[in-house]
Amino acid sequence: MIMASKLISLSPHEAQIQLEVSLREAYCINQSKLTPPLKYTILSNEEYLSINKAVVYGVLCEPNLANIYIKYLHAHVNDGYCLFIDIIVQIIDGLYLKLLEFPKIQLFWVISVMVDVSGVGFDRLFVSILRRIVGGDFSDGNLWLSCEVVNLLSLKWGSILDEAPFVLGYGLYTYLRLLSDHYRLSRSSRSTELKQKEIGFCVRVLREQFRLCVGIGRDLIRVLQDLVHIPEFRAIWRDLLMNPSSFGVSNFLDISEIYRIRTSSRYFLLRITPEMETQLRFLLTHVKLGAQRRHQAWFARKFLFGPERESIISDIVRFVCCAHHPSNEVLQSEVIPRWAVIGWLLKSCTKKYVEANVKLALFYDWLFFDEKVDNFMNVEPAMLLMVNSIPKYVDLTNSLLEFLLLLVENYDIDRKNVVLKGVSSALSMLVRKGVIASLDVLTTCNLLSPCVKKLLQNFMQKVESVVLSEPQLSATSSLKVPFLPSPNTSCMEIQQHLPDILPAQPVKAGLTSQQNSVSDSIESAASPVIDNVDQVEDVGYLIGKIGDSMKKSSTMGQEIVERIIFLCTRDSSEKLSEMSSEFLAHQIKCELELAGYKLFSPLENLLDSGDVDDEVQSVTATIICAFIFTQHQRIRDMLCCWSKDGCLVGVRLLSYALRLAYEAHEVGYGASSSDEIKTILPLLKCHNDRYFAFMPRKGENIDATMPSDFNDDKEVISKMIDDAYTAYKSFASSEEFPTSPGKLLSIHAMACSLWKNKKFKFVFRDIFSYLSDLSLGDEDLIQLLVSQLEDADVLSMQIDLGLKRYALFGEDVQNALQLIKKSVDWKQADQHKFWGLATSELIVSEFPVEKLLLCWFFSDDLNPTSSGTAFSGLMKMCNSHAPTPEIVGAVMLLPNNKFPDFAAAALSHWACVNQAMLSNSLADFLTKFENKNGVAAFDCDGIVLNKSAVVFLFNYLEAQGGLGNIMLEKLGLNLSDIRPNPENSAISMDTG
Repeated sequence: MIMASKLISLSPHEAQIQLEVSLREAYCINQSKLTPPLKYTILSNEEYLSINKAVVYGVLCEPNLANIYIKYLHAHVNDGYCLFIDIIVQIIDGLYLKLLEFPKIQLFWVISVMVDVSGVGFDRLFVSILRRIVGGDFSDGNLWLSCEVVNLLSLKWGSILDEAPFVLGYGLYTYLRLLSDHYRLSRSSRSTELKQKEIGFCVRVLREQFRLCVGIGRDLIRVLQDLVHIPEFRAIWRDLLMNPSSFGVSNFLDISEIYRIRTSSRYFLLRITPEMETQLRFLLTHVKLGAQRRHQAWFARKFLFGPERESIISDIVRFVCCAHHPSNEVLQSEVIPRWAVIGWLLKSCTKKYVEANVKLALFYDWLFFDEKVDNFMNVEPAMLLMVNSIPKYVDLTNSLLEFLLLLVENYDIDRKNVVLKGVSSALSMLVRKGVIASLDVLTTCNLLSPCVKKLLQNFMQKVESVVLSEPQLSATSSLKVPFLPSPNTSCMEIQQHLPDILPAQPVKAGLTSQQNSVSDSIESAASPVIDNVDQVEDVGYLIGKIGDSMKKSSTMGQEIVERIIFLCTRDSSEKLSEMSSEFLAHQIKCELELAGYKLFSPLENLLDSGDVDDEVQSVTATIICAFIFTQHQRIRDMLCCWSKDGCLVGVRLLSYALRLAYEAHEVGYGASSSDEIKTILPLLKCHNDRYFAFMPRKGENIDATMPSDFNDDKEVISKMIDDAYTAYKSFASSEEFPTSPGKLLSIHAMACSLWKNKKFKFVFRDIFSYLSDLSLGDEDLIQLLVSQLEDADVLSMQIDLGLKRYALFGEDVQNALQLIKKSVDWKQADQHKFWGLATSELIVSEFPVEKLLLCWFFSDDLNPTSSGTAFSGLMKMCNSHAPTPEIVGAVMLLPNNKFPDFAAAALSHWACVNQAMLSNSLADFLTKFENKNGVAAFDCDGIVLNKSAVVFLFNYLEAQGGLGNIMLEKLGLNLSDIRPNPENSAISMDTG
């Protein structure tokens, strides 16, 4: 029987939630395994999933046992906590509103633990929990949540900055928005403390990590201006406008540089709860115009009802404009358009300052619009709302247009030309895209108020040269303007006006047939540019084409990005020189995301899918190849920017190099035919093709004898592989990363080892072969290796190490000693694998095993009780090593208080397998330690001899012909000093 839930609270009429049921069942099934004494077992995939669910339920519902449960997880984790974090994210996104009090508190303990262990994807936990803080909600639970999250961000500042710095940017955007509400709270001790914590966190991010802040883009300025009345932010505003160098970002010289960066849609999602997002997307995707009233009323009651809740409307408007771009299918349907939803939201505002903030949110992208980097879909709703409000709701048109024109004049007086250019560019793009037929719909409208008409005329005079120079469209002198539906509009009225809003037949993007012809002509006019992308020199123009091109064809998108990267390597464009690498990286990533492509995404789900192999044919692969071929500084800087923005750049670079080397090894560096390579080993073939296509474009002098397609030119392929690993090292060694290159490599290798279709043996073989300067003797990598490899793979690597194909440990005695000490705490199976690999390598290298023996036995922190596997490994290593004078001498000098018979056992083995060499080495040792001064027994010149070794040596020499007493005489010993044990006298005699 399944116990009652300790995780969530359900009303009697509510159905069970499947996620909670599965977690509870898993806990019941595995509870005995989680109870001490804990036992380590190898888990199947199904068992591993079940254990993760059980641990999640246990740590959230049983706080007193949480430490025990999490230790069990630490012992069994094999995916970097990825699955565990994914389950926690599901709980936050789907169950948070129903969580009981203690599980909510435990959530923060769990997140803290995941940060401490650098769990893969712990940034998703912060994103999910930040989305749970509701704007305009002053309830105790919401204020508590806000306080706990800001405490956690401050407490884990260093770890977050090292592993996922963009989380601080997410936190900054969230708390800047929350502060505009919280600062109006009554002056209680609790609210004052919360406000000070939020202000302190935001100011710290802005002052110490302004480079992250710049990446937020222009909406950083929008949310900051709401806080100018707070003294701490007033000082920041003063520096932004008058002293930008105080922020310590070398290329930040003016606030207008932030204006030019479009804010990513992920920031707008931070201020929308998952439930709000679900309902809004449903409304904008499935609800037909005319049937929206009850949905809007439900949404208002659920999310907007409350004295301060309407402050969130500006966040909703930003989401609708910038994060929800409907597909052509939706645009061509009868679904309620975005502009109509925004009109309803504007009507819902009861406070003037809230209405002003909503209008600013609606028009904000207009002010700095740049058709090279901005998407016209962000500015489309505002234009359609103004146009479609004529004539029935012309007051709304007047209000919106007046607000826009006053913004142009007053938003930033010192940079009025920037704003003027932005608005004129937005209007021009809307006309060219066919959103409106022409500006005549506004300039010739007799229903506009005289004041607005005057403002519009003044604006048109200023930008006439910009706007009116655009190609004039035919038959655009007037536009039939439909009405704007309101919450009180009857269904009959809406149905009567449907022909004014919706097309009679499917057309592109929901435009009229007349506008469609314009759109078609624009697309056909643009297609030659896309077809001849190699001739385009304007990087800004190309960036603006990425999104549309990717939607039409991924190949076309790849070509445009490749051209941009190629232009970046030339550094000859004046316009390009004005763009920072950070700006370029941000804009390229945003355009790709809007087109549905995630740059440098994980491969675990892509490699086994039926889609195109992202590691072979994709924008990511194109960028990786370009960097490998050129290793240009600007591309490296862009890669660093993407990495700091959450992209798996380092992992993908390493994965690419590993797969390239693996495929080359599979064909013996080109021994197979090109047809086989193309079908079975596609990355090697594609990389080869790109190499010979890219290098001539780059202007390099390519040897005429080089093949134009793949063959068995081992030298060329070997160079390609070396270049790939060199490119990875160049990236990992960048000064942008506070983490050492070796540590980064271990993190990236861990991620690669988790991906499907990556064979662990070859992953580690190539890492230690090609990246030896980063990997040699690295504790994290070696521990990862022995924990992942099967016994058969370990044997294969032992053979490679014995043949000196690569090395794992190197010849640094102190580093090897530290590895051995660390390995004592590993699992027994991993320790045995460790010593098998160490023995195979060290006995064929120049490694001074004798020094390692002495360092290990004389180590102060050595615990013979817990180090049995290590002593066993050292014994096997000695047994595998020839009895040279150096190692025999070291064995004779081992201390007597730690495994006292170790020395005798080593000498006994050598006596059986290499008696002649042992005799010579012992003679050499006795000569060096011959006692001429009568030093006390077992203390020759201050060096204590190993008693078990001396006993063995006496018996051994006696068996060789009665030479034991001579040895004792040389060492200044008496027979009574050593008291030989008869059981130790059975020594093999040399009868030869």
